[in-house]
Amino acid sequence: AVRLVESGGGSVQAGGSLTLSCVASTSTYSFHCMGWFRHVGGKEREPVATVSLGGEPTYADAVKGRFTVSRENRENTLRLQMNSLKPDDTAMYYCAVDHKYCSDLMPAMFRYWGQGTQVTVST
Repeated sequence: AVRLVESGGGSVQAGGSLTLSCVASTSTYSFHCMGWFRHVGGKEREPVATVSLGGEPTYADAVKGRFTVSRENRENTLRLQMNSLKPDDTAMYYCAVDHKYCSDLMPAMFRYWGQGTQVTVST
């Protein structure tokens, strides 16, 4: 089984920055798509950003221009650089990976998920 471990969450003030990391227990070269998702209680889990094996990113409109997703396959790591954080960014953030192409995946279709890391942004 593939294990994903997220880290880097925490509490920051609005306007601050955090970098999330997700380390996989196996080579990430086998995963065409890696992504970050977030969930707030009472709402559906929403995609934040994905990145293909070739490094092509996609972003949710709410985070465009503020967040940057990247993957370092030599380190089996996915990252999310989050700048200009807003209180609306408060959520549990999860990384997920799948062997399929990002364009073929809906959030619920990702096969492997991490346990999540909490991000809290205060005013």
